[in-house]
Amino acid sequence: MQKSPEQWLDEVAAEKKQSILKLFLGYAPGVGKTYAMLSEGIRRYSRGEDVVVGVVETHGRKGVADLVAKLDSVPRKQVEYKGTVFSEMDVEAILARKPAVVLVDELAHTNIEGSKNAKRYQDVMELLDAKIDVLSTVNVQHIESLNPIVERITGVHVRETVPDWVIQRAEEIVMSDLTPEALQTRMRRGDIYPPDRAERALGNFFRRGNLIALRELALRQVAQVVDRSLEAHWARQKDRKSVV
Repeated sequence: MQKSPEQWLDEVAAEKKQSILKLFLGYAPGVGKTYAMLSEGIRRYSRGEDVVVGVVETHGRKGVADLVAKLDSVPRKQVEYKGTVFSEMDVEAILARKPAVVLVDELAHTNIEGSKNAKRYQDVMELLDAKIDVLSTVNVQHIESLNPIVERITGVHVRETVPDWVIQRAEEIVMSDLTPEALQTRMRRGDIYPPDRAERALGNFFRRGNLIALRELALRQVAQVVDRSLEAHWARQKDRKSVV
């Protein structure tokens, strides 16, 4: 049976460190969150941890593909839908492999119909429930409560979202950051999208004003996580002092 958000949060509160969810947060595509996630996975692998790639979308970026090649990958599952075959993360194969850490890109992704779970974040919860640590990526515009704000800022309706309780499940959120100017430069160089698509993006979602506002939203999200961590730390310290 699928657990409710409340059950997940209750379990996390009762049993810290059972499994770790670490999120690499970006404010727009191309800021480097997937690269950062892979770099951490490689560091952990070099320290002797059993790390595998569950799913990483390279989007044709050579630097990302080169990093993926340095880690073991669990082959994706082929799912047929309306006469077309799609590749999705194979949750059952990862559970059978049972690594210590799995890398799962694009947390907000919607799985193709016929997959085990409708959303990738549900796949991640299943992996965490099996005591497998997960490193994952998400952009701020995909956080459910921020979605209306993002639409007002950018005029773009983002269809794929992640519930806030999933974000709150993360023990750590690391922001992958670039200045808006640097991100626009990457876009113009063709590092993010092909040239024709890049020009359209720079005139729409990737306008400087949009990027500044989205970056501020992402920074606030990270600050909230830091505040929660500090509050939990002080509460633990207070409990220890009362015991003494």
